[in-house]
Amino acid sequence: MANGPERLYQKLARQLFTELANGNYAVGDRLPAERELSIQYNVSRPAVREAMIALEVQGMIEVRVGSGAYVRALPSEADSPGFTVTAFELMEARLLIEGEAAALAAVHIHDDELDELERLVAEIDNENRLPGVSTKADHAFHMMIATATRNAVIRNQVEEMWRLRSASPNCALLLDKARTANVQPVVEEHRAVLDALRARDPAAARTAMRGHMASVIDHLLFATEEEAVEAARRNVATTRERYARAAQL
Repeated sequence: MANGPERLYQKLARQLFTELANGNYAVGDRLPAERELSIQYNVSRPAVREAMIALEVQGMIEVRVGSGAYVRALPSEADSPGFTVTAFELMEARLLIEGEAAALAAVHIHDDELDELERLVAEIDNENRLPGVSTKADHAFHMMIATATRNAVIRNQVEEMWRLRSASPNCALLLDKARTANVQPVVEEHRAVLDALRARDPAAARTAMRGHMASVIDHLLFATEEEAVEAARRNVATTRERYARAAQL
């Protein structure tokens, strides 16, 4: 577990883990709905979702879209709740770091790199039309911008964040859910970043990249929502406010 104060979702995951260990639920039982857990433990619904993902990663529960969370296994005496980097933590870091990377890239980017970004935007559009979900062009787009900063530390940080997408079990699981929900890279958002870079406008590039990252967060929230889209929009206010504050830093 990472250093620092324990987050709300971690505390909730530990409480639910204890309830499973104490035999409060049997294998196959359905856990209370997200809304009920939110009220019972006085936490936001996004925090409930992160806790569920943490337990799902460990194989304790199975979250079925449109049905709810079911107990898959009960902890043994040797088990303890473990936590990895969450997709929401990763996206918060990306919003901050890649926003500033885009601003710096707007000052240093070369014409040939802009041309390559143009090609990658078209490739993202092509990949979105193919069966399945590919992030190859999306990855290349963000790495090109990181390279254009002419700062090796920033490039390495962006590369590490992309590595965590698949290395962290929590991130990998949530991104798989997003693929199942047919969440794809949005061409228009990448185009807005490219247009700002072509204009050599650091403030516009920062705003466009942060807007893109905030949109990705919204898509991940939707991918973990048990209910309809309108319910998702009503109940993600807490997490949206958190990342909105981050975007203003």
